[in-house]
Amino acid sequence: MLIDDDTPKPKPRRLEPLVLDLLGVEELRDYIAELQAEIVRAEADITRKQAHRSAADAFFRKP
Repeated sequence: MLIDDDTPKPKPRRLEPLVLDLLGVEELRDYIAELQAEIVRAEADITRKQAHRSAADAFFRKP
């Protein structure tokens, strides 16, 4: 048995996909709204972290 260590490992999933076939139209719209709210939250955190990183870079930049 040959083991290939060079193969990339799959990324872990953060969210488990729902079975959409079981949801009605309004439930799907609610689900989309929840996902969009999570995207907004993640993007806000990215912005906050980028601002923090920029401030640190400016502080430690050589004159």
